Amino acid sequence: MRAWAELLRVSALFTVPGDALAGAAALGARPNRHTALAVGASLCLYEAGMALNDWADREEDAIDRPHRPIPSGRISPPAALAAAGVLTAAGLALAARAGRPALAVGTALAATVWSYDLRLKHTAAGPAAMGAARALDLMLGATATAGGSGGGDRGAAGHTSPRTEGRSRTVGTDTGAGTGAGAGPWAGLRTALPSATLLGAHTVAVTTVSRQEAQGGSTAAPLAALVATGVLGAAAGGLSRGGVSDAPRRATGGGPPTAPAVAGALALVYAGTAGRPLLHAALNPSPPLTQRAVGGGIRAMIPLQAALAARGGAVGVALGVMGLVPLARTFARKVSPT
Repeated sequence: MRAWAELLRVSALFTVPGDALAGAAALGARPNRHTALAVGASLCLYEAGMALNDWADREEDAIDRPHRPIPSGRISPPAALAAAGVLTAAGLALAARAGRPALAVGTALAATVWSYDLRLKHTAAGPAAMGAARALDLMLGATATAGGSGGGDRGAAGHTSPRTEGRSRTVGTDTGAGTGAGAGPWAGLRTALPSATLLGAHTVAVTTVSRQEAQGGSTAAPLAALVATGVLGAAAGGLSRGGVSDAPRRATGGGPPTAPAVAGALALVYAGTAGRPLLHAALNPSPPLTQRAVGGGIRAMIPLQAALAARGGAVGVALGVMGLVPLARTFARKVSPT
């Protein structure tokens, strides 16, 4: 069990549910059963990527990380590859239950994960591919939620969520943009794009730093990631009100009055969580500090997701996502997320 926990990096799992929840918040919709299916699909595909990553890097890890489960002999390469295949199939099955649009996004996500681990990881396109995977994960939550909110072909009039019924009708008739949960799953992709872009950009920065975590020696990567963290934190805190769920806000006069303040506070938590270890790594790019910077960047996903949810007006969801932070810290002490 310990070996499988290390292979799958279970401590990093707590950074995954917030993707789908932030995607739902971007639509101004409450999480529903389809959102839960998207979370399950995300968890499976994330773990598939972890298993496949170690299988693909088994020869490299035998030199740089001989303690990892595969090079140490605790898990065989065929078992890791089989786990990746089974988890991928399970993730796609859950996405399929959330609807065809969710399955399409889930398939794109799975293809990106496998392409990254098997082909793109050690190329210049590697960080962009990893960022695309996180962005697609958030969009998976958006499309699944929109489908479960009565969107699809029924249009805005078919959406009957107590929180978003008025929003959906107004968005469907007044803006002409076809955004929001009530406009259907495919329109949800465009609505969730700003949130997905921020989350993807953060992932690109962290992935770029992670390329040096075993050897260290790079000051430029953590410094660039530190600057990116500041920019992304400002954006996630609500600097651009024309981004996430702009149409629902115009339609209803805005979300809860506390939402901007909560989003700003959570954005500061995100910047501190990611920024402090990045600063240390920039000043001293040794392998241990670089690895801490990567771990901090992974944990910072949670407050970033929470800030995006709050910016979409879902304060309760945002605080719920932040409840995963102590769990992530506890498990990180037992199993490294990197």
